[in-house]
Order: sequence, then structure tokens, then C-alpha cells
Amino acid sequence: MIECIGAVLLYLVTTETIASWVNMFTQEELVEDPNDFIATHLSRMAAEFSVASKEFYAFYLLSHGLIKLLLVIGLLRGKLWSYPASLAALGAFMAYQVYRYSYTHSPGLLVLTFFDAVVMALIWHEWRTVLRHRSA
Repeated sequence: MIECIGAVLLYLVTTETIASWVNMFTQEELVEDPNDFIATHLSRMAAEFSVASKEFYAFYLLSHGLIKLLLVIGLLRGKLWSYPASLAALGAFMAYQVYRYSYTHSPGLLVLTFFDAVVMALIWHEWRTVLRHRSA
């Protein structure tokens, strides 16, 4: 759900607004330390953030969030099909994110991939628990 909200907000906000927000948040830190690793990288990323990139990330986050929301509904209802479907969907997203990272080197893709891996591990663990309880 957070991904869907973030996607809509990302789509509605201009790249100039994003750059000005990042500059506002990093300005004080850059005055204190012009070589601050995080602040300089955030400022550089915001300055290079194109409309095409923004639209891609908005679409990707929205589709990612909606698919995960549908799968979570299946998981909450205890539908056995939703466990392997969730693992397959997240695995496909992760494969695409790693592929896309090989071209863009975007740290956001790594964060999203790590988050998906954690969610996959939790789904796998719960699926095994559900199968054990059903067979008992």
C-alpha cells in the first residue's frame, strides 16, 4: 500500500520539486560538510532525476504495490495458491530489479530487492508452517 501511495505522489510531483526538496533537506548538512557522502549523493541523484525515470519509477512502484496487495489478500484469506504465486511474483520482480540495476546502478533498486528478499523469506517460512499444520 505504501508503494502505491508513493507511486501516485511520485507521479504528481515534478522533478524540479523533488530536486528542491532534496536541496532543502541537504543544504544545512552540505554547509557543515561539503563532502558529506549521503548529502552529496542525494543532491547529485536529484539533479540527474529525469522525467522519464520518474515516470518509470512511479509506474513500477504502482504495479509492484498492486500485485503485492492482491497477493497479500490471498495470503490473509489463507489461500494456498497465494504462497507460491507470491514467491514467483516477488522472484520475478527481484530478477527484473537486478537486471535494471545492472544498467542504472540505482541504490533504490537494491533497497527494493532487499525488501522483497526479506518478504520472500517470511512468506516461505509461513507457507511451510501452514503446510505442517494442515498435514497434522
